[in-house]
Amino acid sequence: MKAAMFKTIGQPLTIEDIPEPVPGAGEVLVRVLAAPVLSYAQEVFTGQRHYPLLLPLAPGCGAVGIVEKTGPDATRLKPGQLVLCDPTVRSRDDALSPDIMLQGWTAPGEGAQKLQAHFRHGSFAEKMLLPLENAFSLDHLRSIDPAKLTWLVTLLVSYGGLLAANLQPGQVIMVNGATGHFGSAAVALAVAMGAARVVAPGRNEQTLNNLVRRFGPRVRPVLLSEDETNESKRSEAATSSSIKYSAYSLSEREALNRQRFMEAAEGPIDCLLDLLGPIHDPAPTRRGIMTVRPGGTAVLMGGVQTNLDIPYNYVMRNNLVIRGQWMCPRHAPSLLVELIHSGLLNLEPFSVSTFPLEQANQAVHYAYEHGGAFQLTALQPSGI
Repeated sequence: MKAAMFKTIGQPLTIEDIPEPVPGAGEVLVRVLAAPVLSYAQEVFTGQRHYPLLLPLAPGCGAVGIVEKTGPDATRLKPGQLVLCDPTVRSRDDALSPDIMLQGWTAPGEGAQKLQAHFRHGSFAEKMLLPLENAFSLDHLRSIDPAKLTWLVTLLVSYGGLLAANLQPGQVIMVNGATGHFGSAAVALAVAMGAARVVAPGRNEQTLNNLVRRFGPRVRPVLLSEDETNESKRSEAATSSSIKYSAYSLSEREALNRQRFMEAAEGPIDCLLDLLGPIHDPAPTRRGIMTVRPGGTAVLMGGVQTNLDIPYNYVMRNNLVIRGQWMCPRHAPSLLVELIHSGLLNLEPFSVSTFPLEQANQAVHYAYEHGGAFQLTALQPSGI
């Protein structure tokens, strides 16, 4: 079978023939119809982002495909089924604290690399081997283009954060990073899950307006200035309104922000989902946490590259829950599929650009240039 192989950091992917896997007990072989190309894949392949990987391998994080063969212990999956390939692979010999890897993408730690040594190749290939429990039926969604369904991989990340926040219908949530790739998906999901209002701070006015246009008045945009999105490096060429904002102390600015966010929310904010990218400024995350109501929850699952200074007494006295979340729980894909099948979540607003496997390098570059809100790039290894 053909695969786009990642052999050396800093070198292009190469299209090669590799042996077809044979599924054993607890495994399934899937013919890949479409695989998402993450916007930062180029940074991983060039070494700008250091991801622990056992090279060479076929990369690729998640896929939509057709079951070809199953191991002898499969009781539900059958050849011909359309499935989502969840990349979050967990070890089976420690249910309490399993080792976890993202198949074809990252394997942090010795245990995760043992998993990767077996389930080595990801979805940039005509076929892939994965654990039975990582294949989720999409038979109810066969009317949707498989390339469009690769959005499930992005949506699963945001959905995992919303589940961690325990978002309930009628609650109010704020999404940090709402104008980004994962953040905009979180806004769509929060609306689908029945949030009364979704506070969406950001400095891209066009994208904020687009969120409201796509998902309705329950989305409450808050346009931020450059100073508000980068507290530690204010521009000398700030506007007069930014200069006025900069004149306040940090605590005063936090109070101003809380007021603006609560005005947009029309009351208390129940939870925060922080999906900011790899920035080095902790202020946006800190102010988001400080905006959550007493007894509320803040979920951190972005890429902020610095430590947070959170007041101990403030957290304690306000009974705040601050938790991290990486990817999603095992049951999340089934719930997400039903959100779409029921009509609560419509994939129509989400665009996808496709490339054949032979153009994997072009797809990686295209994804890097087109990785914003509602934009996704996908490979189609099987040529359909």
